[in-house]
Amino acid sequence: MLAFMLATALAAPVGLRRLADVDAVDLGSAAKFAVLSKAGISTVPPSAITGDIGVSPISAAAITGFSLIKHSDETYSEAWQVTGKVYASDYTSPTPSEMTTAISDMETAYTNAAGRTTSTETDEQSYVDVKAGLIGGTTFTPGVYTWGTDILFPTDIYINGGPTDVFIFQTSGSVKAGSGAKIILEGGALPKNIVWQVAGFVEAGTTSHLEGIFLVKTFASFKTKATLNGQVFAQTAVTLDSTTVKA
Repeated sequence: MLAFMLATALAAPVGLRRLADVDAVDLGSAAKFAVLSKAGISTVPPSAITGDIGVSPISAAAITGFSLIKHSDETYSEAWQVTGKVYASDYTSPTPSEMTTAISDMETAYTNAAGRTTSTETDEQSYVDVKAGLIGGTTFTPGVYTWGTDILFPTDIYINGGPTDVFIFQTSGSVKAGSGAKIILEGGALPKNIVWQVAGFVEAGTTSHLEGIFLVKTFASFKTKATLNGQVFAQTAVTLDSTTVKA
């Protein structure tokens, strides 16, 4: 039994062993969107988005690069780069009120995530300013983590947990993924249970890969051929460059 316990401890991510129960962040009506923005969504084709996209309070004119085709009832548009529907605040009712609600729910989710209490530290595990924000190579287990700095990963990071485990990453700075850097999920962890609450901006470098729900106070920029399994909700703009987003 002692040998088994030692083997289990050694197999756990170094310095990040304890599991923590964390409640999910409720997205409300924003949950239907892959990309949601208050100030605009632009693409350099070809991007590929699976899920709905939308803007409010800005109009559909701020959705650029998509070659939108408005549906006959004018409540939404379609686009060849979007497997889903495209919504804007100036479309026909009930879309304007629905978009207002979705944006409100997005902002509520941001506030909810930002207000979560950081998980309790132990001698084995830190949840505050892990590696001073330079987190390349780090494995994270469930819990609420917080940084007072930017979060930077020029190399891969790992998120390890089961399909019901929740991870919340809070930062008063920005999140920057280096070119080719990846977020890799282990143990059955799911993007829908991973929330990044970002007071600054998000920048996904060329060919980088992100996982989770990004609640961003300012803008989100995805460089050439960056990919995201999850959703991005920005309180300013979202820019895509041949980007793949799968909600």
